[in-house]
Amino acid sequence: MFCMVKVIDPPPENGIENVELKDALERRYLDYALSTIMHRALPDARDGLKPVHRRILYGMRLLRLDPGTPFKKSAKVVGDVMGSFHPHGDTAIYDALVRLAQDFSSRYPLVEGQGNFGNIDGDGPAAHRYTEARLTEVARLLLTGIDNDTVDFRPTYDGSDEEPTVLPAAFPNLLANGAQGIAVGMATSIPPHNVAELCDASLYLITHPKATSEQLLNFVKGPDFPTGGIIVDGPTTIAEAYRTGRGGFRVRARWHREDTGRGTWVAVVTEIPYMVPKGRLIEKIADLLNEKKLPLVADVRDESAADVRIVFEPRSRTVDDAVMMESLFRLTELESRIPLNLNVLTAGRVPRVLGLAEALREWVDHRRDVLQRGANHRLGVIGRRLEVLGGLLIVYLDLDRVIRIIREEDEPKGELMRAFELTEIQANAILDTRLRALRKLEEMELKREQSGLIAEKDELLALIGSERAQWNKVSAEIRDLRKTFGPATALGKRRTDYAEAPEAAALDLAEAMVEREPITVVVSEKGWIRALKGHVADTGALQFKGDDRLAIAFPTETTAKILVVAGNGKIFTLDAAKLPGGRGFGDPIRIMVDIDEGAEVVATFPYRPGEKLLLSTTDGRGFVAPADDIVANTRKGKQVLVVDAPAKLALCVPAEGDHVAIVGQNRKLVIFPTVQMPEMSRGKGVRLQRYRDGGVSDAKVFNLADGLTWKDTSGRTWTVIATDLTEWIGNRAEAGRLPPKGFPRNNKFG
Repeated sequence: MFCMVKVIDPPPENGIENVELKDALERRYLDYALSTIMHRALPDARDGLKPVHRRILYGMRLLRLDPGTPFKKSAKVVGDVMGSFHPHGDTAIYDALVRLAQDFSSRYPLVEGQGNFGNIDGDGPAAHRYTEARLTEVARLLLTGIDNDTVDFRPTYDGSDEEPTVLPAAFPNLLANGAQGIAVGMATSIPPHNVAELCDASLYLITHPKATSEQLLNFVKGPDFPTGGIIVDGPTTIAEAYRTGRGGFRVRARWHREDTGRGTWVAVVTEIPYMVPKGRLIEKIADLLNEKKLPLVADVRDESAADVRIVFEPRSRTVDDAVMMESLFRLTELESRIPLNLNVLTAGRVPRVLGLAEALREWVDHRRDVLQRGANHRLGVIGRRLEVLGGLLIVYLDLDRVIRIIREEDEPKGELMRAFELTEIQANAILDTRLRALRKLEEMELKREQSGLIAEKDELLALIGSERAQWNKVSAEIRDLRKTFGPATALGKRRTDYAEAPEAAALDLAEAMVEREPITVVVSEKGWIRALKGHVADTGALQFKGDDRLAIAFPTETTAKILVVAGNGKIFTLDAAKLPGGRGFGDPIRIMVDIDEGAEVVATFPYRPGEKLLLSTTDGRGFVAPADDIVANTRKGKQVLVVDAPAKLALCVPAEGDHVAIVGQNRKLVIFPTVQMPEMSRGKGVRLQRYRDGGVSDAKVFNLADGLTWKDTSGRTWTVIATDLTEWIGNRAEAGRLPPKGFPRNNKFG
């Protein structure tokens, strides 16, 4: 059996070795990339910490900066951590420590600071020589049990000491506090979450090991930011983000309206999105105001003290508060997107993007491993103590002989081992015991301690031997954690809520600036349009250009939309506020929208949300269309009724009722139920009435119970009751018969 061995030439005698530059650069860059990923940018999935944070907490523990103890200078902490564990600059260490202490950056701060640690405005902290720090209760939970061989240790950078590779983490810090980091070729972005919800999800995951991220979302609503705010993403988007570990969350500021008297009001923002400095936010809003890009806002004031309070004053009292805030959400950082990229180190060394269920599984599995290692460590301690106690109980009955051996023998340890059949550990324990303590030994006290340790040993052996018992123990610890940080506590109460944002298309800033006033829209036969102020009932005095005449006039408001129906089946939309005034003849509709050559304006009327319209061609084909679906957003309009030449769109009338009355140019009338017509947003439609010659003249939708009404040429109103309409009621696409007596000769319902 042979193997290939690469022979490496020894370096030349002058000590200079030739190396390929490409290979050297690749190797060094790979080393740098791995170092950045493993030791700087990505957190460990088990304790949610990067090495710098872990070293800060461990260093502070060695300085005995536990909760409730006196503070020590941050400079002391930074110096000890830099000298013993973290061979980087003091600025990097102090910046990390500051972030752990800021209650607007960390959902559950790990460091309690005293002094200036910065603020939500974006102001930096004081130098580390001026501030003081100590650990919080959350940090204590992360470190609990670290002396009991629950985690592995590794040599520090200079080999003079040891540091933990991971903390025991009796707190789900990865998701509770989140993490941010940029490595080489990868990054991580984990928003903070509510601990009580994470505990509930973890308990469910322990009892249902195959639970999916979607199932765990019954417990974890989503991120819970320290600065509060409102998440406006839908459940589907949130579920997909947690399933894949990648996504994002749209977070909006929390605001409310405050009335200031005499019909005036202001909008007050009390919570801003996570990681948005308030000072920068207000500065950018002020810039937008100066550039006149916020037409609905007159002024912005920062009235914040301990709490956030940003006041927005509207341009006028008629401005809608919701529309004004929507404009601010669209143009400023009052709405921001918080990314989710759950990229972490699994098993402390493998970068992976995890879903919600996988991330919690990493933590609960780690807690079980910590429990097992702690139990084994405690068994070792108990075993050594029981061995010592056994020796003490043996020599207790003959203390005088023990004292004599110690005083007279040259090698008392060996003699004690021989005389009392002791182990070396037992003999050393006796020799290390002070004479005063040895004489005060009491047999009952020793036996009581021995019995207690034996019982504890049996419990630990049962725990180690039962997987179910281990999970029960982990579950009990998680329940205790939930009680400590439950929804009833100030720190555990959820701060971020959820709501649905209005559709972006619903916000029109130009329309929002228009004050609502009554107007009368006038359209001439040649397609000229204008708007008169107020509701004008008498249109007889209106003047028109040349031989043009009035076609239609109707009352509406400046905030309305005007629908223009063309003969080619297209519908166009005009803003009533943009119509020319009534002092002149107006402007042609054709210069406002792109109506095709040869297409005439068939109808003009105000858009009413929720209304339904009956559309028909000259050859009697049509359907019912919802008005909400035919509003056009561009000058080119929207093709609604598909027309085959030479036919044209002839009618567009309201469709409110249960029956349709349609009359042709041949003066034939047919009435049929509206259910026989389809409702659609676009199409050719169906045959409404059959003609041998000519086409449709007019149509009307009405309620049969109210009877069919029309106006004659003299302006009189005629009504035919339902029982008298029997001979005209039929089915769609029938020819019909001559109308009742008194129907106008122009074949119009009036």
